[in-house]
Amino acid sequence: MRILHTMLRVGDLERSLAFYTGVLRMTLLRRQDFPEGRFTLAFVGYAPESEQAAIELTHNWDTKAYDLGAGFGHVAIEVPDAAAACAEIRRRGGTVVREAGPMKHGTTVIAFVQDPDGYRIELIQKGS
Repeated sequence: MRILHTMLRVGDLERSLAFYTGVLRMTLLRRQDFPEGRFTLAFVGYAPESEQAAIELTHNWDTKAYDLGAGFGHVAIEVPDAAAACAEIRRRGGTVVREAGPMKHGTTVIAFVQDPDGYRIELIQKGS
């Protein structure tokens, strides 16, 4: 068994694709419109879905925003250097909500950025 993808509902698919592909440098792996259901699915990731888990961005055409709720935490991405990743994400127009540094009560270096819908993306520095 393996994890295939995590689904996030987004209010503006083009804005979200710009963030995930332009700011986080993921690749748009596939996209499909479902006119009868009035929704679009777009899958993004760093490698083909046969090799690595992806993020499924679901855009329901008639919904502009979602309440994120209290249950969802974040998506985590490994990076070589969390501080450098924050600087590059900021340069590309992304929002850093926690600067790189050791996690509370530990030594792992982490940072957090936020996507256009308010979802948090944790950056975990490799080898820390």
